[in-house]
Amino acid sequence: MSGRQWRKLGEALAPTHRVLAPDFLGSGENPPWPPDRPFHFHQDVEALSEVLLGLAEPFHLVGHSYGGLLALELARRYPAQIRSLAVYDPVAFGVLHSTQDAEGLGNLSLASAHPLFTDMERGGSEAWLEVFIDYWNGPGSWRALAPAAREAFLRVGRKVYFEVSTLLADRTPLEAYTAITAPSLLLFGEHTPAAARRVVTLLGGTIPHATVQPIAAAGHMGPLTHGGAVNAEITRHILAASAPRSP
Repeated sequence: MSGRQWRKLGEALAPTHRVLAPDFLGSGENPPWPPDRPFHFHQDVEALSEVLLGLAEPFHLVGHSYGGLLALELARRYPAQIRSLAVYDPVAFGVLHSTQDAEGLGNLSLASAHPLFTDMERGGSEAWLEVFIDYWNGPGSWRALAPAAREAFLRVGRKVYFEVSTLLADRTPLEAYTAITAPSLLLFGEHTPAAARRVVTLLGGTIPHATVQPIAAAGHMGPLTHGGAVNAEITRHILAASAPRSP
């Protein structure tokens, strides 16, 4: 939601790279998203496009979960502008549908088939967030959060509901990602839910210059819980992609 998640990675790269960590619409330093105004994840893609396409040179893209989906969208829309791509557990669930991936779709249905998940009236509420957080992190995870963390989620809950509902409806097929030409690092946690693991595996066999790398002992929130390991992999990837290319 907030670019603050990548602060330590940014500090590691700052000596050699200009670092931008924009917040999503309705999050971080941006004004809250009005709870009665519908939202589609393409609006975040467009907002990021306005920032990134104004850069003078090709850039490296990094994203996690929803941010990983946005990074993939940008990379396939604007391949010439992307120097490298690194994503952790991107939620590009359209690839599961286009391949009829039974393992991934079966796991995804644990959340998407829950009556609350498609309930417009309660979308983004505490009850909805409990289903959402527990799907990604295991039963009881929502209740185990510190009160301040729950409050932070509740402030953006309605927009998160719209993000999730639109990305679940997305049917971008697997072959669309062959448009990504940059060196791509696809990360997933050893304990990540199967839906996201299958997305990474499918993309890894489709994106032309992709490397798939699991993060041992990590789950979906690996960039926070195992930040050292995740950031080290991303840093190596970006530095390698930044090296002068052979003539």
